[in-house]
Amino acid sequence: MKGYQNRILEVDLSQGSTETISVDEDVLRQYLGGSGLAARLFLDRGLEDVEPLSPENQVFIMTGPLAGTGFPGGARFVVAARSPLSGLWGEANCGGHFAAQLKFAGYDGLIVKGRADAPVALWIDEDRSEIRDASDLWGKDVYETEDRVKAELKEKGVQGGAGILSIGPAGEKQVKFAAVAGEKGDFAGRCGLGAVFGSKKLKAVVVRGTKEVPIADPEEFKKAVQEARAKIKEAGLAKAWREHGTAIGMVAGTKHGGVCGKNWSQGDLYSFAKPIRGFAISELLVRSKSCHACPIGCKRVVKVDEGPYRTEEGPGPEFQTCLNFGLMLMNNNLQGIVKANETCNRYGLDTISCGSAIAFATECFENGLIGTEDTGGIELKWGDIDAALAMIHKIGKREGIGDVLAEGVRRAAKKIGGNAADFAVEVKGLEMPMHDPRGFHGQGLAQVIPARGGVHTDSIHFLIEENFSKYPELGLTGEYEPMTSEGKAEMTVASESLGNLCNASSMCLYVMGTIGFTDLVDAHRTTTGADFTQEELLKTAERIVLLKRGLSNLMGMRAEDERLPDRIMTPLESGPTAGSVPDMDKMLKEYYAMRGIDADGRPGRERLLELNLGDLAEKLVKG
Repeated sequence: MKGYQNRILEVDLSQGSTETISVDEDVLRQYLGGSGLAARLFLDRGLEDVEPLSPENQVFIMTGPLAGTGFPGGARFVVAARSPLSGLWGEANCGGHFAAQLKFAGYDGLIVKGRADAPVALWIDEDRSEIRDASDLWGKDVYETEDRVKAELKEKGVQGGAGILSIGPAGEKQVKFAAVAGEKGDFAGRCGLGAVFGSKKLKAVVVRGTKEVPIADPEEFKKAVQEARAKIKEAGLAKAWREHGTAIGMVAGTKHGGVCGKNWSQGDLYSFAKPIRGFAISELLVRSKSCHACPIGCKRVVKVDEGPYRTEEGPGPEFQTCLNFGLMLMNNNLQGIVKANETCNRYGLDTISCGSAIAFATECFENGLIGTEDTGGIELKWGDIDAALAMIHKIGKREGIGDVLAEGVRRAAKKIGGNAADFAVEVKGLEMPMHDPRGFHGQGLAQVIPARGGVHTDSIHFLIEENFSKYPELGLTGEYEPMTSEGKAEMTVASESLGNLCNASSMCLYVMGTIGFTDLVDAHRTTTGADFTQEELLKTAERIVLLKRGLSNLMGMRAEDERLPDRIMTPLESGPTAGSVPDMDKMLKEYYAMRGIDADGRPGRERLLELNLGDLAEKLVKG
C-alpha cells in the first residue's frame, strides 16, 4: 500500500548494530500503524514477560499512513513498550515534526532493543544510520540536549529541519513517569517510557530526510485535504484553540464540572481558575506554533520577562499542565505554572503524573503522613507553587522524598503507609488526566478501560460527551446529558474506536474533533489506495483495542483493576457536580458485552478469532 515507506529501522544497542526490516502489507492493513502496529509486533516477539527496565524490553516508535503526507493533523507518532510505571502495556502519543521527518528519512518506525554500555544517540540521515557516543549529552536537560544537537547540525551545514527525540535527567535516573521529549514542547509523556530510554542509555534520536511519502491518488487526496481544511477553518473549536491554546478548555471545564481541584476533592472553581485559563496565557504569548501540516496552531510559545518565575521564550503550558500545577495544587499563579512547565520539560517529566504526585504528597503532608524531615524542610501547602517547584527538582533528581514520588503515586502510597492510598488518584498505576468523571460519567468508563491505565487520549471522549464534536456516521449525534451513566457505554465504544484509529493513523485528536469520520476514511483510501470502508476501519479499531487489552491481560491486568479510585467515587459537596458519581458497574457491564469481554476483563476467544487474533487467544488460554 501507498502511504508507507515499508521500512522499519531495528536498532540493537547491545550489539551496536542496525538493520532494516519490512512489514507484510496485510499486517499494515489490519493494524495501520501507531500503537496498533507496535502492539502487533510486541505480541509477535513474545515480549509480554520482559521486565520493563531490562535490556529485553523493546521500544517501538511508530508512525501511521497519514504522517508526512500533509493531511491536516497527520503529525502524530507513538512510543510504546512495557511500562515501568504500571507493568502493563505502555504507550504515549506525541505530535510535532518527528513523525514527518521519520517518514521523509524513509522509515515508518523504529524498534530499539538491548542496552548500550555507555550513553548513545541514534542519528538517522535517510539511508545512513549511526549509533554515536553521547556521553557529552548525558546529564544535560532536554532543552540543552536539543540545542546542542541543532548546533551540531548547523555546524555541518545540514539544511532543513530535523526530528529530535531526547530524555532529560529524569529519564536517565529512570523516574517511573519520565517522558520522551520532542522539540522541547512535544512530549510522549505517559507511562514512563523516558525511563525505558534511560535504562537503555539512549539519550537521543535525531532523524532527517528528503524522501516523499507515496500517495496512491494525488488528485483525490488533494481534494480530501482541501475539504478537511475547509471544515477546520469553519470550526469554532479550531478558532478557540488557535487563539487561546488548549487551556481554553478550562472555561467549560470549571463551569460545568469537567475538572476539579485540590487533588480531586474540590469543585466550584470557575472564578478561582480565571487567572490561569487560555485567555490569561495569551497575555504571555510570544507566538503560536503548529505541528507538521496543522492549520490550527494550538501550541503556545510564551515568555516571562522578570520576577521569581522568569522563564525564557519557550513552550507554554497545555490544558493538562495548567490543571495539574494549577487547580490540583490550588494555585492560580500563571507565571508559576509556566515555570513549573519549563522545569518539568527540562527534566523530561510527564506533567500529569508529576503534578499528581505533588498533589498527593501535599495531602499526605497535610494529614501528617510525611513531614519536613521527609521533604528536606519543604512545607507542602495548597497554593504554594514555590514548594511545588522545589518538589519537581527533587523528583527529577530522585533526591529524598522525590525518590519515593518518582515511583508514581501507587508505589509511593505503599512506601509512605498509613492511609496514603486514599490520596493516590490513579487507574492501573497510571495517574489520571484532568477530566472529572463526576461531571461527565462517560469519562469514568473511558479512563478505566484503556490497556495502559488512566488516560484520556485512547478515545475522543473529552470532545464528544461535552457535545463539542459529533459523528453521526458513528451514531454520535450529540446532546448528551453529562451526569448520567445511561447510554454512555455505547458512546464509549464508538469514541474509543475513533480514538484508536486516530492513533494508528498518525491523526491528531484535536484536528479530528473538527472534521468528520468520513474525512478520515477518505484520507486512508486516497493515501493508501486500499478500498477501506467505514466498517473495515471500525473493525481495525476493535482489533487494536482488544489486542492491547489482551497484552495487558498477559501482564496481569484483570477486571478488578478497572475501577476508579475512591476519591473519584466520592461525590463532591459543592460545585456543579455536587452529589454526582458515575455508575461504573452498569457502564462496565454494558461495555464488556459490546466488546465481547468476559467477566475477568479478558477478550473472549470467539471475538478474537473473528478479528484474526487467534494467536492472542491461545496465549490468553495458557495464561
